[in-house]
Amino acid sequence: MTTEQTSAPEQGTQGTDLEQLIDSCLATAESRYEDWDTLGFQAAKGGDKFKRAQIRYIGSGATGDHTTDDRILQAEHFTFSNMLLPSGSVGPEHTHHDVEEVFYVLQGRVEFAVHDVEDGTKKATRVLGYRDLLRVPAGVPRSLRTVSEEDALICVIIGTPKPQLPTYPPSSEMYGVTR
Repeated sequence: MTTEQTSAPEQGTQGTDLEQLIDSCLATAESRYEDWDTLGFQAAKGGDKFKRAQIRYIGSGATGDHTTDDRILQAEHFTFSNMLLPSGSVGPEHTHHDVEEVFYVLQGRVEFAVHDVEDGTKKATRVLGYRDLLRVPAGVPRSLRTVSEEDALICVIIGTPKPQLPTYPPSSEMYGVTR
């Protein structure tokens, strides 16, 4: 999407091709796919419980370089994706030092945890279900796991177009793993 296209609505739509504008801002479910490879390095290190799929809509987050995927809308201020978490799957403890992350549950039940920065074994957990949301501030370690028998589907929003790679603290099962 060009700067001209994104600034047109703010300045009015006169002279703008509205059909082109709306198409350039649209990401349909049928054009998305489940990317099981992006986080595959975690499953390779820790086993199938870390297997999760990312379904990208806006930007690609910190999970890799997907700039050649023309189905993804370019991020200007945040990223937006869905994450498919099979029953029993785990998102390991990790920290986004530069940005907040928001989780919004669409399906299933997911236990989210925030961990103590100094001692990651100390944590607070909450189980979230349909239409529940959790915002985790930058610098706070977080983890998650599906606790429902059904797969979970969550929206993940990261508050910058290209976040730094997350880190895995010593208490994380992924400590020492690099992308």
